[in-house]
Amino acid sequence: MRRALRLLLRTLLVLFILANSVVAFHAWKFTHFYDYGSISVKKPGERSGWDVTKDILFGINAMKQRNSVIADSSFQQIQFKTRDGLKLDAWYIPTDHAIGTVCLFHGHGGTKSGVVREAELFRKMGYNTLLLDFRAHGASEGNTCTIGHRESEDVKLAYEYIRNKGEKNLVLWGISMGASTITKAVHDYQLTPQKIILEMPFGSIENAAKGRLKLMGLPGQPLATMLTFWGGLENGFWAFGLKPQEYAKDIKCPVLMQWGEKDPRVSRSEEDILFNNIPGNSKRFVPYSSAGHESLCKREPEKWAQEVSSFLR
Repeated sequence: MRRALRLLLRTLLVLFILANSVVAFHAWKFTHFYDYGSISVKKPGERSGWDVTKDILFGINAMKQRNSVIADSSFQQIQFKTRDGLKLDAWYIPTDHAIGTVCLFHGHGGTKSGVVREAELFRKMGYNTLLLDFRAHGASEGNTCTIGHRESEDVKLAYEYIRNKGEKNLVLWGISMGASTITKAVHDYQLTPQKIILEMPFGSIENAAKGRLKLMGLPGQPLATMLTFWGGLENGFWAFGLKPQEYAKDIKCPVLMQWGEKDPRVSRSEEDILFNNIPGNSKRFVPYSSAGHESLCKREPEKWAQEVSSFLR
């Protein structure tokens, strides 16, 4: 009996160590991007069974994506420098007779060129726009993404740049990680924009992990908790404290919050908690019936333009 018990305990210990090792690899890959061209990425038809097995055991290698839009003479290319010395790349695009400025922040793995369509429509509404590549994304330096923890400084740098230009009517817009990071920047640095637009923000980093696991066809728990623990440990912060739904309590301006009803990563209940935590009555929640976790502007452009322009008036 004792021998069987010892064997069982050893087996459970081995399984525990193996499971945590696999999750630790996935956490690292989720929060780190390789420089563009530094690794080879096979197309789906070229992938072998071993390639799939490696992804399951060690996580998926992700490259920093290049900006797909070439800046022309209407774009002013600017750079910010973070406390830890990283250079962040941004585009400032003015418009004639502007009535304000909108700062735009992309999602995890994206680039500023991915929100150019939204920026174009904001300019048609009369706003200057500033589009930023988060650290470890696009043309910005770095390879580590903390899913909003350190990126809140990136939002602050963009905000301060526009405020220092004398702008009185400043709007913050973000999608997915960009939206969640706005809430943390407001909390961390007491930012006071005139209005905020949040599109499909996650309520906590643990919920974001659940959404990622769901897309991979894996169970949410206990893997999401393990992924959150290792992601924070590897990057030097307490990831369980990264909760945009709590940061939302510090917002002191009108908020438009938007979400796709077919979103496989962010649930309606998660959005409801965050939305209800925003103080006051100057807030509006808008669902999009045909959209998932994607650009609402591209999926339902007419509705997006109507809702956003109405909110900004």
